[in-house]
Amino acid sequence: MNWKDRLKEKWELDSMTQLWAILAVFTFAGSSVVWCRKGLFWLLNYTDETPLWLKTVTYIVFIFPTYQLLLLFYGFILGQFDFFWKKEKKLFARVFNR
Repeated sequence: MNWKDRLKEKWELDSMTQLWAILAVFTFAGSSVVWCRKGLFWLLNYTDETPLWLKTVTYIVFIFPTYQLLLLFYGFILGQFDFFWKKEKKLFARVFNR
């Protein structure tokens, strides 16, 4: 069994088209969040001299939620909103139940 079939089975997907759409959502969201991070750090005037702890806190507070929203946005655009909404609910249940 190859990696595509394993992902399809693990994520309980109906088709390879759905798998490729989900992988595209991850790609678009990841690329977009990098662009957003660069813009946010530029707006905040972060440089190489900015302490790493400050960049990390900023990343967690602003960029992580942005990534989650982008997953839902691109999931909606590519017809995979239900898949990502299910994953988001599971993530938030884990985060807030501990």
